[in-house]
Amino acid sequence: MYHSHISFYINCGLLLPLECIKAAQKSYLDGKAPLNAVEGFIRQIIGWREYVRGIYWLKMPGYETENYFKAKRALPALFWGSDTQMNCLRQCVKETKENAYAHHIQRLMVLGNFALIAGIDPDEVNEWYMIVYADAYQWVELPNVTGMILFADGGLLASKPYAASGAYINKMSDYCKGCRYKVSKKNGPDACPFNYLYWDFLIRNEDKLRSNPRLGMIYRSLERMGKEKVTAVQDDSQRFFKALESNEKV
Repeated sequence: MYHSHISFYINCGLLLPLECIKAAQKSYLDGKAPLNAVEGFIRQIIGWREYVRGIYWLKMPGYETENYFKAKRALPALFWGSDTQMNCLRQCVKETKENAYAHHIQRLMVLGNFALIAGIDPDEVNEWYMIVYADAYQWVELPNVTGMILFADGGLLASKPYAASGAYINKMSDYCKGCRYKVSKKNGPDACPFNYLYWDFLIRNEDKLRSNPRLGMIYRSLERMGKEKVTAVQDDSQRFFKALESNEKV
């Protein structure tokens, strides 16, 4: 539920990772913080953070131009505050603008998820994340966006794309309750766009993703879809993309 703002100070060097780890450990030993919270916090710093740093120094400068899915769609105006009917995107962009900060689910599974399944150009997505977040420095931003959010490195950093339908967003937030779209609907003008864009992403990139062992069950589900369902997914997606590219309110 709660996300620390400590990344602002660690990422720019005002706080050292080790001093933060020692402070968290002391809080646990003093009985002021539970083990699961402290363990997760420490693992993020000496695990994920250092892993990301290692990827950056190992793979730059070529890592900056990775684009595994050949995504070329321009970043939509809604990322800069243009109005949208998608409540989750509207709220996350609004809070990002107000705070220069967003927590993990907002960055990865709402904003990032949309950028991934909509096929937005990694250069434009990386530029946006660098501009809008106060804790974004290239060594930490680039691997997280290119590798984790967009899977643009083809799986060097993450084992599968973090793509999801509206059901995941509904599970992890309360955005869907105030949305004009219906998260329970899979197709049609009233359906949550994440629902059909998710499957369209998998269809578009089947040649690159089908062999991924973590997506085997998903592609077996796709196989069971009837031709009419697949056509509906593709038609809804094309309608949505056409509206997006025409700067219509989606």
